[in-house]
Amino acid sequence: AFAKEGAKVIATDINESKLQELEKYPGIQIRVLDVTKKEQIENLAKDIERIDVLCNVAGIVHHGTILECEEQDWNFTTNLNVRSMYLTIKTFLPKVGLGCPWLLCIVFQVVVNRCVYSTSKAAVIGLTRSVAADFIEQGIRCNCVCPGKYSYALQDFLARQKTGRMATAEEVAHLFVYLASDESAYMTGNELIIDGGWSL
Repeated sequence: AFAKEGAKVIATDINESKLQELEKYPGIQIRVLDVTKKEQIENLAKDIERIDVLCNVAGIVHHGTILECEEQDWNFTTNLNVRSMYLTIKTFLPKVGLGCPWLLCIVFQVVVNRCVYSTSKAAVIGLTRSVAADFIEQGIRCNCVCPGKYSYALQDFLARQKTGRMATAEEVAHLFVYLASDESAYMTGNELIIDGGWSL
């Protein structure tokens, strides 16, 4: 969606074969990156002089209540869902142009049997508001997007979806592009829900 608007996009993931599917689109460069590794993030940053938008979208969903969440599950989930955002923001914030929008993350809503997942996403909302408050005077905006389930999610989600269908990735991408545009210049520190009424 960003590339279609003429943006220069650097897409990252740990899965190189999936990344290669994006190479056919003009304006998209790919880089293999594990966002839980500080050294890899710093090495990527050395090759980038300036960025205007940072999208943190890596994450994992652990299933289970607190009684079913082992310490290693807790540590891995919070490392990927929260610490990775801390690392990328701290590394790239000095490279952001003043007045640039930042899209911080994707956040799903709190649901049953997702204890550490829900906890980690609540932390991301707090991180979003903290970054927004700390850098508002520099004109840097920070928002988080809370999308509904995509069409490839498990069938049990569909039964809970009030619209009778899942969101498409394209529908969520439109919100990201809007938040990166001048039209959303008065928005920062917000949690934007795009879930087809799922949270109702």
